[in-house]
Amino acid sequence: MSEWLVLTLAMLAACAVVVVITLVRHRTAAEDDDPSETPDVIEYMTMWIGVVYAIVLGLAIAGVWEARVAAQDHVQAEAQALHEISERVRVYPPDVRDRVRADVNAYVGHVVTTEWKTMADHGRVTQRGDQLLDRVRADVTDYRPASDFEAQAYQPLVDQVAAADQARAARADSTGATMPGVVWFGLIAGAVVTIGMVFALQIRRTTRELVLAGLFSALIAFLLFLIWDFDAPYSRGVSASTAPFLDLFPHIGG
Repeated sequence: MSEWLVLTLAMLAACAVVVVITLVRHRTAAEDDDPSETPDVIEYMTMWIGVVYAIVLGLAIAGVWEARVAAQDHVQAEAQALHEISERVRVYPPDVRDRVRADVNAYVGHVVTTEWKTMADHGRVTQRGDQLLDRVRADVTDYRPASDFEAQAYQPLVDQVAAADQARAARADSTGATMPGVVWFGLIAGAVVTIGMVFALQIRRTTRELVLAGLFSALIAFLLFLIWDFDAPYSRGVSASTAPFLDLFPHIGG
């Protein structure tokens, strides 16, 4: 059973329960029952709809912002690991050192100039990036240390390669949207209901009320846009950037 079917059934069941209870209560009410003495529930319902929707919006914004921060952390961790490889390899012979650094630079250059655009446009990393990182791994792991000093640097270099690979995998997992469709359905439906309650209260056409209603609707629209903008950590306005790579490898063109 799909999540959309479960959601539809749950919503229909909730509505049905409310309707049945209301009808049963109406039919079993006493003859002297005066509905006019019952407090008006419209304002009460409006208040709670607004409160619940505000909580949902807050959780959604916090979720997408946390995903965006995590995406930037993945980039920082990957860039730092590659920088450590490039620096620590200096204890190796010049030919090995230069080869490792050249392959690291090639990988960083590919990420900054090519892979980042692919992530933004298609929500995935490139196969070429995988190949370039595998080349860095082979450079580091296939070398046999010729002295105790080189042997002491070997394992930390291998660990940094593993850290870069792990950060790359985390970056690949976070390229797409973080909010599932069912959540977007709830956010949009909640916005329609919340704004619709303004009309349920029979808003008058005074300037003050029209301005307040417009500002209220604009605020909800802004918050929904904010969630949408943060939802794709690498491709929209306030997105994770390549700054960590460019800061640690300033010779790489962006």
